[in-house]
Amino acid sequence: MTYSAPSHTEPGFWENEILDMLFPRSPVQAGQFNQDSDLLRQLPFIPGLKELLMTRQVHALEHATVWVLSNMATQPRSPLSTINSESLGGLSTERGFYLYGTVATEDLSRAAQTALRRIISGEWELAVHPRCGTNLSVGMLLAAGLALGASVLLPRGPIEQLLGVGVATMTAAHLAPEVGAWAQRYVTTAIPFNLAISNIVALRDALGRPAHFVEVRWVD
Repeated sequence: MTYSAPSHTEPGFWENEILDMLFPRSPVQAGQFNQDSDLLRQLPFIPGLKELLMTRQVHALEHATVWVLSNMATQPRSPLSTINSESLGGLSTERGFYLYGTVATEDLSRAAQTALRRIISGEWELAVHPRCGTNLSVGMLLAAGLALGASVLLPRGPIEQLLGVGVATMTAAHLAPEVGAWAQRYVTTAIPFNLAISNIVALRDALGRPAHFVEVRWVD
């Protein structure tokens, strides 16, 4: 996913209240530490279960780290001038996440540890990021579904069909942020109660641009 700086401020009090009203915390999230560990103990025969659980938790940690980095970069007279939040991008795996962009390793290490501590302490809104690729995928699915529905329900004339596609696209764009946030909160992320940060490695992507890999390990 790619993040852009203008909307990179952490959710404030009122934003948190709105998020909680729209997407209340579920019992799954509240008891997730035990639930994920219990799932692995009870269902060890399911292939890829641990990798799936870890990827969801890593995804949440990735988002939280970007929130913290972006906040650090916007602090007045911040000494952390190495952070370029306009070009940050991330990719989560079951072993950790890649962070693409110009960030000093020390700053990233501090941000990742802070993010992990804050999110498992109750700041669960940090798991949801408005620039996540989940929102784009949800928007595309919504647009395709609504456009298909409009094409079936509306008359076959080209003008009616074109209007239907336009309305479907606008409706999908309006709904995508809320539905995407719901999908992040309940499907593609999980609070990283079972993660610990093992190592952070500086590297380069395929085009030679700076990147890091934040390696994690599972803890019961």
